[in-house]
Amino acid sequence: MIADVAVMDAFESGVLDLPDFYFTGDDCRYRFEPEAKERFLDLFRERFNTGARYGGRVLKWDTVIERKAMELGRYLVRGSGRLDLCEPSPRLSSYDSSELRKRILTLSESQARKHGIARSTYYHLRRSARSERSFTMHQRTRMKLERK
Repeated sequence: MIADVAVMDAFESGVLDLPDFYFTGDDCRYRFEPEAKERFLDLFRERFNTGARYGGRVLKWDTVIERKAMELGRYLVRGSGRLDLCEPSPRLSSYDSSELRKRILTLSESQARKHGIARSTYYHLRRSARSERSFTMHQRTRMKLERK
């Protein structure tokens, strides 16, 4: 499931796009360019290094997967107990929304300045908000935008 979320993240964030793929007629498979593989693997590693709340603690995903595998082993050997392979579940975090895009596009340059948003950041946000692609922003900038 974390791999699925990483793939969705890759396309949402623009790390992967359709031009990164090519069709090989000899074995009827799609492959992707080496540079795209590297970009995806970086994102995938980053995903695995994020924390997940499990057992009252925040653990890295590789540790969670290891513990879930041990739970499965105990469940299969003992045949008793409870097995929950759904928790924790990875989250696909959306960094933007139509409401946020609308807020950015209706924000004037003087209002942005009043919120403490630099001119270059303001123009970058407007360009990103007009794009169809998902975009990210620093937490501080998001907090400045949320101020009334």
